[in-house]
Amino acid sequence: MDKNEIEQILRHEAEAVLNIPVTDGFGKATEILHRQVHQLGGKVIMSGMGKAGQIAVNIATTFCSTGTPSVFLHPAEAQHGDLGVMQPNDVMILISNSGKTREIVELVTLARGLYANVPIIVITGNPDSQLAAEADVVLPTGNPKEVCALGLTPTTSTTAMTVIGDILVVTLMKKIGFTNAEYAKRHHGGYLGNKSREQAQDDK
Repeated sequence: MDKNEIEQILRHEAEAVLNIPVTDGFGKATEILHRQVHQLGGKVIMSGMGKAGQIAVNIATTFCSTGTPSVFLHPAEAQHGDLGVMQPNDVMILISNSGKTREIVELVTLARGLYANVPIIVITGNPDSQLAAEADVVLPTGNPKEVCALGLTPTTSTTAMTVIGDILVVTLMKKIGFTNAEYAKRHHGGYLGNKSREQAQDDK
């Protein structure tokens, strides 16, 4: 692969990020997350199948490190008892590019069978899907074309999902006033732990 091909891939990915629809859904999602977790004491339950599930894991751990308790619930394992991780006041963020992923669509029914009023935020490339219709808030990715040479492998779509997760994390951090000192309490080791403690000292 030559330099021009690499630059073309980079442009494709960058354009996909810039074309993520900026809707009032981001504000609504942030308000729901803040209410359920930081006012009512719930947590964020992330879920997705396959590659979307890996993005959900990443978003969950990023929420945790920035002051918002979050767990990943595998949608298939949810049908075999893991749904028991849900508690009153939790909020779900479900990720599916197609909005048709069977396990995720079924998870909505299962979750609402346990807690009928659980708020559901959906990240999808298909805002007209069955999954989106079940959501309290839909955050569309813009349905970018995959950069994969076959147009099949989740590549650009997962980039957009990750960025949407980052937006939610950052806006919620700002809303709760998350500080360097709080960050340091959650990062006891490594470079980030040292840096956050140094910055916390500088903030005093």
